[in-house]
Amino acid sequence: MSEIKKVVLAYSGGLDTSIIIPWLKENYDNCEVIAVAGNVGQADELEGLEEKALKTGASKLYVLDLTEEYVNDYIIPTMQAGAVYEEYLLGTSTARPCIAKGLVDIAKKEHADAIVHGCTGKGNDQVRFELAIKHFAPDMKIIAPWREWSLKSREEEIDYAEAHHVPLRISRETNYSKDKNLWHLSHEGLDLEDTGNEPQYEKPGFLEMGVSPLQAPDAPTYITLDFEKGVPVALDGEKMSAKDIILKLNEIGGANGIGLLDIVENRLVGMKCRGVYETPGGAILYKAHSVLESVCLDKMTLHEKQRLSITFAELVYNGQWFTPLREALSAFVDKTQERVTGKVKLKLYKGNMINAGVWSPYSLYSEKIATFGASDYDQTDATGFINLYGLPIKVQAMVDAENAAGHE
Repeated sequence: MSEIKKVVLAYSGGLDTSIIIPWLKENYDNCEVIAVAGNVGQADELEGLEEKALKTGASKLYVLDLTEEYVNDYIIPTMQAGAVYEEYLLGTSTARPCIAKGLVDIAKKEHADAIVHGCTGKGNDQVRFELAIKHFAPDMKIIAPWREWSLKSREEEIDYAEAHHVPLRISRETNYSKDKNLWHLSHEGLDLEDTGNEPQYEKPGFLEMGVSPLQAPDAPTYITLDFEKGVPVALDGEKMSAKDIILKLNEIGGANGIGLLDIVENRLVGMKCRGVYETPGGAILYKAHSVLESVCLDKMTLHEKQRLSITFAELVYNGQWFTPLREALSAFVDKTQERVTGKVKLKLYKGNMINAGVWSPYSLYSEKIATFGASDYDQTDATGFINLYGLPIKVQAMVDAENAAGHE
């Protein structure tokens, strides 16, 4: 351990990373600890972070504004792909490679001997961080305290923090494991570890990005979203950046109880884990984008894209963002988005998103052809089509009948 003189720590100010600083000092010969917080939209969690990091033993704190990069280079491509992992909209999964890239930049700038993260040995994030680090700095040493120290639980972590006078924002009663960014908020632990317990959506303070559908307004909220080549460019007719659209949709969706998800998901490390997610703006974007694609994409492209979206989601969830396959799938997605331009109107009501209209200059829907009224469509064409389409079935039935007769 003596060769470790300076480390860069992925720092959030939460329980894990707060106690890691004194632990590193104790176990790595009083090494210099440089804390790095990647700002991906966690807002108030960044308040007072520098004072806390320095007071806990860090030599300095970098706060990297990654919000635009996170949205444009990770969130939007994933949304365009329609990537969903077991209903989960990949809020933590997309943020980790973005943060890890920033960590490597600082580690190289500071000539650090190692990068440290506070991910547990049970979770997915350790994989996401480390695969990204390996991509950008294949020879960099990685220290994961949860895989080294003797602490076994968050309760023991709190004991350690109290013994080392590390200030905490949580108590033993509110000690949910949370991850927050501009796309989502996740909740794990405590009563949620029992799958028989209903999430406390109506309890004050549980939800942070919105309200329970039961507490949402009794009147619906209408919104319109404009897309250009699959990218959101305007909300209710006002041009905005994708980041600002997401932030505004978080407010609107949260107020209407949109985007709550309670699932037991299959982690990469093999276990099932229960999580509650808040993704109000993200849920709206995914819905609106899907509605627009329904009129802009031809059947075979849409169906192939839906199949590949599962692979895309698995790559993102499993920390394989910086891989040739993910890049190849993104190239495919980019091609599919060339005509995904238009406007979508949605009605938001007590947790529901209801289609209220879609318009596109590239729409493949033709009312003149699809109408139940008079049209130029020649219905007699269907006779020959069905005869040819059904020929293999007819031949199989004829052969089966001949063979059955021969055995009598």
